[in-house]
Amino acid sequence: MTAYPPIAEHGIIGDLRTAALVGTDGRVDWFCAPRFDSPSVFGALLDAERGGHWLVNPVCEVVTRHQYYFPDTNILITRFLTEDGIVEVQDYMPILRPHDPDHRQRLVRRVVNVRGHMTMRVHVEPRPDYGRAVPDTGGDGRRVVFETPDLRLALESSVELEVGNGAAGAEFPLSAQETALFVLEVGDPGPAGEHDGDLFDATVGFWRDWLSASRYTGRWREMVHRSALTLKLLTHEPTGAVIAAPTLGLPERLGGERNWDYRYVWLRDAAFSLYALLRLGFVDEAEAFTGWLTDRVTEDHDGELGPLRVLYTIDGDSDLVEEELDHLSGYHGSRPVRVGNGAAGQLQLDVYGEVIDSIYLFDKHGAGISHEVWAGLCVLLDWLMDHWDQPDQGIWESRGDARDHTFSRVMCWVAVERMVRVARRRGLPADLTRWTTVRDDIYRQIMAEGWNGGAFTAAKDTDGLDAALLLMPMVKFCSPTDPRFLATVEAIDEALVVDDSLVFRYDPEAGADGLDGEEGTFSLCSFWWVEALARTGQQDRARLAMEKMFTYANHLGLYAEQIALTGEQLGNFPQAFTHLALISAATNLDRFFDTA
Repeated sequence: MTAYPPIAEHGIIGDLRTAALVGTDGRVDWFCAPRFDSPSVFGALLDAERGGHWLVNPVCEVVTRHQYYFPDTNILITRFLTEDGIVEVQDYMPILRPHDPDHRQRLVRRVVNVRGHMTMRVHVEPRPDYGRAVPDTGGDGRRVVFETPDLRLALESSVELEVGNGAAGAEFPLSAQETALFVLEVGDPGPAGEHDGDLFDATVGFWRDWLSASRYTGRWREMVHRSALTLKLLTHEPTGAVIAAPTLGLPERLGGERNWDYRYVWLRDAAFSLYALLRLGFVDEAEAFTGWLTDRVTEDHDGELGPLRVLYTIDGDSDLVEEELDHLSGYHGSRPVRVGNGAAGQLQLDVYGEVIDSIYLFDKHGAGISHEVWAGLCVLLDWLMDHWDQPDQGIWESRGDARDHTFSRVMCWVAVERMVRVARRRGLPADLTRWTTVRDDIYRQIMAEGWNGGAFTAAKDTDGLDAALLLMPMVKFCSPTDPRFLATVEAIDEALVVDDSLVFRYDPEAGADGLDGEEGTFSLCSFWWVEALARTGQQDRARLAMEKMFTYANHLGLYAEQIALTGEQLGNFPQAFTHLALISAATNLDRFFDTA
């Protein structure tokens, strides 16, 4: 067992409140409880010595390991093939019914001996508060309690465990078809008596019932449905919020400083997620997130950042202080390890376009918006029309100087244009004369200052490129056959695309992002590239790029934020933004082929 298995060598399980990563070595090395943004309980992914973990695997040498999801669910199965036999570990967090008021947060690990006679090991070593706390332990060997002043965990075991030093473990034999069961419950345990088979069957039923609402019948069903299941796992059911990723501190380059906390709600990511869910037919999730989003829209914020923030906690708090966890060594020594995110204090004007566009889509395809929401959107727009023409940090959250980003201007145009559409379609009160005047002013500025004669550029007064501009026809700013957009696609192809599919989001030197070192290609941008190729009439090339991108997924069809040129996955994992871009690329590419 390596101290830091590759990021890609993990699967994810969850209960729509938090999630855990399980490695192909049988180790839970990331788990925050009771919420996505709570301090970690198992954090060996960021410090193999201090972080804490939960290991279940064979004592003997493992010849082969396989990991897969029980079909159409988020129940993860890890199989170990050895000379002595075959054993599998079934990992899941039970969900018995949607919006269950009596939900109990449990992490279940069921060990099943398929063939032969096996000796297994289990070692449970919680280290709450990001590895800073060693819990008090007690129990009788089959029921162990781990407790700190802030957290209580109860472990039920079908085998006798040795307890001490904040950990519990054992080696135990398993004959063919015999099982062992371990259930870790967060908080005070609920009533006993539930059979593991009932929990398993109910959880299978929950995921399959949910997935049955999908309308997708296209060419890439397996990848699209796995992406949909992953997006659902990153949804916080009690609030409707959609987080960017369940992890923090996973590096964009091994040993580098680009290590961020993604366990929050980025308005940009979540708005695109709403679009993807609507495309597939998951209206309930879209309605729940729209409810969360409209609470942000109708809030009263003052100051130079305007009425919206870039990111929020699950509860909608925008006060996210970024701190460094100096006691953690980081994944493969990648430091600093940061918790919180300083981007919450940035001005990123594009979020206004993404938020208003998502609500526009919900108004068009969902239940429609209320008077209060429309009034809140008008307040947003009033502020934006007074402030759109100023430098910001842009979609990629530069830690350098603010700049006049072209993509930010494009999305400001989207914000105004969508408000005009809604007002006209619904007959809602609006100052259309002013709105259309500002919309046209933004358009003219982009064409004058965002174009350098050969391509649309990342920002005014630079020739650097930005892969986000591949979205220009997707947000209806321009035609995909506009010569300026075609020239931009060609320029991006030459400067940012490798292997016909991997795409850098920008040139760090030209982008002046304020950070040292390099990063990997951005998986999200690779799927934007697929759509851009399809829209510009290069459908066969788009399909090839799509198939190549599928080869960069991990063994379960999951994507981290970035991919190194070696194919190694980098950054926080799995990333919602990448999976929603996959869904968008697949559904649109299907449409192009079906109408060809």
